[in-house]
Amino acid sequence: MLALLADERIFSGEKTLRMTMEDFGAGVVSVWEGLRSTTRILIVNALQSSSATTHGSTVYDARSDWELSRLLDALDTRAADDHSSLSMDQAERLKHMAETTASVLQERAQSAEVFAQLVERALRRCDYARIDRLADALSARFAPGEICELARQPSAVSRALAHEALAQSPTAALVALLADPVDAVIAREALERQAVEFDSEDARQFLNMLEQLEAEEDF
Repeated sequence: MLALLADERIFSGEKTLRMTMEDFGAGVVSVWEGLRSTTRILIVNALQSSSATTHGSTVYDARSDWELSRLLDALDTRAADDHSSLSMDQAERLKHMAETTASVLQERAQSAEVFAQLVERALRRCDYARIDRLADALSARFAPGEICELARQPSAVSRALAHEALAQSPTAALVALLADPVDAVIAREALERQAVEFDSEDARQFLNMLEQLEAEEDF
């Protein structure tokens, strides 16, 4: 019985939200219609709850990242339209929808690209508190290899956050990345920071060993 009530609430929420999306224009509607039902449910649940935390049985995967990223971009683009025909009430609902989508992504994003999108969005809004929260979540959310991917993003702020997080990663995790031809340079820079700025003896020893091996190879 409870499951049926929950399904009815979600169906009703999706139907109401579809009508709301129509107020925001064809561009937003097109993106919304392209979402899987499971992704739309994430937004419905977030809007119906007191927070954007939507953990539980709701599916979230790499495609959810991509879909919600597109939705957020469409909502932000519509909100930034200087020639918008939205009423004040519609504009407020659009802003709330965009912030809810951003909050779901902040809670559950799995890709470096989406994380960088959230950082840039917060930077454009001078929302430094959100940038701090994203920075705090970085090490907990992503493995060092994924943080290296963020360190290669075009966003200067995202790169800075990534390098800071890597410098505070376990030394052994950084050493493991040295075997990866793509991540090795970034991992070595992080080890050098640990050795110099944080006076890490382990990092210093690994760097010395690496330099010795490189000298032997050159010889």
